[in-house]
Amino acid sequence: MSAPASSGGEAASQPAPPPASSGGEALVQALEQLGVTCAFGLPGVHNLPAWAALARSPIRLVGVRHEQTAAYAADGYARASGRLGVALTTTGPGAANALGATGEAWASHSPVLVIATDIPTTLRRAGAYRGVLHETRDQAAMFEPVVKRTYVCHAADHIAPLVQAAAAHALHAPSGPVYVQIPTDLLSAPVGRALAPPAPAPPRAPADPAALRRAVELLDDAERVLIWAGGGAVAAGAGSALALLAERLAAPVIETYGGRALLGGHPCAVGLPPHLPHAGELWDRADVVLAVGSDFDGMTTQNWLQPQPRCLIAVNVDPVGAAENYPPDVALIGDARTTCEALAAAVSAAPPAAVDALAADLASRRAAADAFVAADEPQAAELLGTLAAVLDEDDVVVADMCIPGYWTAALHRFAQPRKLAYPVGWGTLGFAFPASIGTALAGAGRALCVCGDGGFLFAAGELATLAQERIPLTLLIVDDGAYGMLRYDQRHAGQEVFGVELESPDFVAWARACGIAATAVDGVGAPLADALRSALADPSPTVVVARASLDPPPTTSPRWYRRAAVPPPTA
Repeated sequence: MSAPASSGGEAASQPAPPPASSGGEALVQALEQLGVTCAFGLPGVHNLPAWAALARSPIRLVGVRHEQTAAYAADGYARASGRLGVALTTTGPGAANALGATGEAWASHSPVLVIATDIPTTLRRAGAYRGVLHETRDQAAMFEPVVKRTYVCHAADHIAPLVQAAAAHALHAPSGPVYVQIPTDLLSAPVGRALAPPAPAPPRAPADPAALRRAVELLDDAERVLIWAGGGAVAAGAGSALALLAERLAAPVIETYGGRALLGGHPCAVGLPPHLPHAGELWDRADVVLAVGSDFDGMTTQNWLQPQPRCLIAVNVDPVGAAENYPPDVALIGDARTTCEALAAAVSAAPPAAVDALAADLASRRAAADAFVAADEPQAAELLGTLAAVLDEDDVVVADMCIPGYWTAALHRFAQPRKLAYPVGWGTLGFAFPASIGTALAGAGRALCVCGDGGFLFAAGELATLAQERIPLTLLIVDDGAYGMLRYDQRHAGQEVFGVELESPDFVAWARACGIAATAVDGVGAPLADALRSALADPSPTVVVARASLDPPPTTSPRWYRRAAVPPPTA
């Protein structure tokens, strides 16, 4: 999933403020000038000077109950808005608590800025662990595998320019999290220079003209083109350009989880995941696959059981991402939007009747897929019908790595991009609830979190955050009394069910104890639809519990249809 070349502020950059009096003020001024209006964090003795500066800032600081939530919420905010997400932690264990969530942001190319403090510079000794409170031998090194870059500050005057550089790096395509480390004493130290304006974003890079010409030749000669649209196409704002290109080629468009609903209800949009044969056949029969902003991850390609295309054209801002899984015949290295615009202007146009015929074929495939789901898992069809009935086009859904989340992410028909957040990058169970805190504050629409009982309990303490901050989120907990996917895995393997079943608390009572309206229903049909309609209409936080147990969809690895088609290895 490549990402955009984006300037990345939440608003227009502000004029340079007067000089900050301390490093903490310089940090906050830098965030303000980047257009940040919301940050997520947990205080500690080392970062209190930053909290003092934030108390005088228009930036909304959302205080969470665990540092992992700060990074998840920043990720959810970034995915829903396309803007920079900011997470603030304290030193040592506080920073370490954010690692798992930062890894998910890294794997999903979310532009998140993780800012952590370190022990005072006066107490640090090179190469020695002295036992200072919260000391780590090399805190930044913990983050290096899961961020684009780490920045370590060594002087108070460096804080603001370093934060500006880190934000630009996080937002520059391919986007991703960046880590900033500031020793605690620098936040209280005086600052001697005014904050300079941030550098402008680099221009969108076009693809090589010779490669473009070769791609046009291949597309014009092809009889059956398939377009594969990933998160990089969404991040680059390539939807309109790619829709025009699909029309001119009369090409079906499969959207990955990151690229979901890039084309909305366009007649060329397949509207199905490639894990269903109804969509997978389009890959198999294509003589040219045009991939836009995708790195072909294993979760989407059934661990690359999709065969190498006969001819692959890859549009990607990152040359590594363009070729790391399926080697392309032509690599168009550049911005997805400008490259698709150039291709659309150059390819020969298919007759309008070809697009009409394609639309009819895709509608037939979707109808067949719906019938398959209804026969395969009737409760899943019921859940999908409930969500379709209660959700508006502008609503944002955050789905966890749980069976109801799998069905929702795979087969709910979203109408706009950035309306699904799903942890397909690292597959982090427990992502949805804390990430949806950020999603709900991104100003992108009503937010619905779909999680299971097990995943919710990873961050259940954040109900207190939800109540204190009055975050407008509807939390749907589908309670099946287990880590449902793991229970299915054990049964599917013919094993005893062991260690995966849960005795859940009374979630409704728990939510109400936090001051949150909550209700429970049995099943995922009409009573759930009524409860969700009421909850989504409430601007306050709400919790809905649905007692139900579903089998997983064909998008989960035990059910990948291509795996079943692979012959066993010979001795």
